[in-house]
Amino acid sequence: MEHKAGFVNIIGNPNVGKSTLMNALVGEKLSIITKKCQTTRHRILGLVNGEDFQIVFSDTPGILNPHYKLQQCMLQQVEGALSDADVFLVVTDMGEEIKNKEIYENIKRSNIPVVVVINKIDLASQEKVNEIIEHWQKEIPRADIVPCSALHSMGIEKVMDLVKGYLPASPAYYDKDMLTDKSMRFLVSEIIREKILLIYDKEIPYSTEVAVEEFKESEQINRIRAVIFTERDSQKKILIGRNGSMIKKVGTEARKDIEEFTEKKCFLELMVKVKKDWRNCERDLRNFGYESKR
Repeated sequence: MEHKAGFVNIIGNPNVGKSTLMNALVGEKLSIITKKCQTTRHRILGLVNGEDFQIVFSDTPGILNPHYKLQQCMLQQVEGALSDADVFLVVTDMGEEIKNKEIYENIKRSNIPVVVVINKIDLASQEKVNEIIEHWQKEIPRADIVPCSALHSMGIEKVMDLVKGYLPASPAYYDKDMLTDKSMRFLVSEIIREKILLIYDKEIPYSTEVAVEEFKESEQINRIRAVIFTERDSQKKILIGRNGSMIKKVGTEARKDIEEFTEKKCFLELMVKVKKDWRNCERDLRNFGYESKR
């Protein structure tokens, strides 16, 4: 039996549901999800394995026009996903405009199979869905187009069938028992950052980064110490809250999700530190796992 494997790279504007789609396809919550733009900062791989295939889904940051070095790093991850794809999943929704036409032009010029996933169809009329299908039929005539609601698992099976059909003959790229390329430390830091995005407003979520400094495992409990970095003292005060009320809320919500994901009790210690202007500092970005080529 011929084995197939390939990289299926998920591309699209911020907040169109790329992470929700990948989680639905993989069957696990690997990418954090919020309604805020720029929730996904790193390229995250999610693996689906069968006896004769391996699909390496790649969730990427939303396409944007960068205004600071962190956003430049995020865009470079999208550009990297253009170069190693065996299949593109271009995700759109009911009304967004293309924010970086160069990315889409590169996809259109390539010979790589394209599946356009029109997400959030549960929020639109059939007339609107038909209008967007027609638009993408003209935009990328060779593409397969799948109306979908990743949140409600509508259209997921169709996407999977198309992806499997496009996989090239290849041995597996990763061990078949792997779910993702990311470490448990990374996944824990993302769970904490998700809670910050959900709990705080305005600039606070975008000015923060999370680093797990200690992760000790035992049979009964995981002991985790993490630091939330922000850019200004005033932001630190907001993150902590009066008498520590806000940071306690973050810790409580994050601990619940960590315990559910690891299926084990968790002791979570959170601290807040200031690292001024880290989003524009190449050294800090490298330390946080971002690589900048500019």
